[in-house]
Parts: sequence; structure tokens; C-alpha cells
Amino acid sequence: MARPTHVYTIDYVATLIGENIELLQQIASNSDNIDYGEMIHAHDGTEEGITTFTDRGVESMKEFLADIRTWDGGVRQFLVDEQCDQEKIERIMTDEPKS
Repeated sequence: MARPTHVYTIDYVATLIGENIELLQQIASNSDNIDYGEMIHAHDGTEEGITTFTDRGVESMKEFLADIRTWDGGVRQFLVDEQCDQEKIERIMTDEPKS
């Protein structure tokens, strides 16, 4: 398989797939949520660095999002399980589509 030659920043992925950046950051905080090797941390001189994704990493993120939306409690339950603070959960849930 060919190696990736370009990656997308997490901010761009949020725009590209129309998702809340804080939700993507929470998912990316656990590398087990994205296929191995498809999420890459880039050092940019800041303490945090930049999280980037390959094409397959973007697909993996979309698949993970679709999956958690089928869980009992959906995105909210995922965030609770991840021990997010209530304010963060409410900010993210404000952006969630109503179904």
C-alpha cells in the first residue's frame, strides 16, 4: 500500500465533514478511536502541536461518528463516558442534529 503524501488538519476535517471541532478533538484524544497510523501528530513549535488525518483517517473519523450515533445515548453518552465536563458536553450537543 502506498504511503500517504498529504494530511488534513483536525480543524479542516471539522469543516470538511461538518462536525463540531470539540467533538473531533475528544474523539482524537484516544488514538484507539481512529485506525492505527491514520491520525498523525505534527509538532509545530507549540506545546499542543497539530492533529492531522490521512484520507483513511478522515473516513475512520466519519465511521466512528456514525457508530457512536447508533449507541444508546449517542454522542452525549460518548462524552459522558469520556468524562467531559458538563459545559463542554452542552457546547457539543448544541451543534448536534436533532433527530
